[in-house]
Amino acid sequence: MVYNVIGLMSGSSLDGLDIVFTELHENSGKWGFEINAAECYPYAKEWTEKLKNAVHLSALDYQLLHAEYGHYLGAEVNRFIEEKGLHYKVALVASHGHTTFHVPQVMTAQLGDGAAIAAETKLIVVSDLRSLDVAFGGQGAPIVPIGEQLLFSDYTLFLNLGGIANISVNTGKETIAFDVCPANAVLNLLANKKGKEYDAAGEMAAGGTIHLPLLESLNSLDYYSQKHPKSLANSFGINNVFPLIEYFNLGVEDALRTYVAHIVFQIKKAVEIYKPQPENTKLLVTGGGAFNTFLIDSLTAELTPFGIDVIVPDEPIVNYKEALVMALIGVLRWRQEYNVLSSVTGAQQNSIGGAIWIGQEA
Repeated sequence: MVYNVIGLMSGSSLDGLDIVFTELHENSGKWGFEINAAECYPYAKEWTEKLKNAVHLSALDYQLLHAEYGHYLGAEVNRFIEEKGLHYKVALVASHGHTTFHVPQVMTAQLGDGAAIAAETKLIVVSDLRSLDVAFGGQGAPIVPIGEQLLFSDYTLFLNLGGIANISVNTGKETIAFDVCPANAVLNLLANKKGKEYDAAGEMAAGGTIHLPLLESLNSLDYYSQKHPKSLANSFGINNVFPLIEYFNLGVEDALRTYVAHIVFQIKKAVEIYKPQPENTKLLVTGGGAFNTFLIDSLTAELTPFGIDVIVPDEPIVNYKEALVMALIGVLRWRQEYNVLSSVTGAQQNSIGGAIWIGQEA
């Protein structure tokens, strides 16, 4: 079976909307893919502010933004289809939405009304991908590991360095995954203090010095002593981690250097606990942080002695893996097959998550 699908992803770093058009093919339970078109549409300042401040809105205003953002997503899909010449080629759109509230085992909320996307695009849309897992008592995150398992079976370890760093381990018997620590969300906030959107290639961090009292304080935060399954809300980096860094009143370079050391320490710790025994294990690194050369070099130096090969793939996979996996999750929902793994989230059972909206005329 072949499915031509658009996947949408908006990450916590708010750098823009990732859109992928992929051909997914399944043969006797084995999945493959080609990314035929991809784009990141940067958010205008107005949308960055709306999404950033959504958690402070009244219930009514939040729902109005939910609908407005859904229409915005639909319009961006239409723009993508027009620019890439994809008319009549798209069978389904799968949208993750933009996460606002996330309370594991209780509720999770992603902006971007699927009905509005369907109304704009006149296509079949799958949205609200996390809620059923949470209703089953799960963390609702991470949900990407199902795609890693089906689309990247040559790898054992997967690391996504987005606003939050998360890791996935394929043990051979089950998949274990969890959020490790805030990553780009905090690094970018520190770079902003120098008037930069981000620390390009980690150059500012490379010029700094590790501040041991701060590093010890970061590594002592309660979250890091919890066992999986566990997940982080976007607010953890903003409300817990960043103020702690500010308390030490360091120069930006030293703060960045120390926070890179913190990220590397927490990833190494996670790998030491959960990595399968065989040596020569491959770790696939994706997300915007994969372009942070200093961070990747620091991580490689720590993991290579453990027999772990740190691999940064081609740029389309680095940038668009999560949007690609959303496309797969949408197809699995359409096929009524499990698309969220309880071994990852701690839910009572695997689930078939997502709401389906039919924008096409019968």
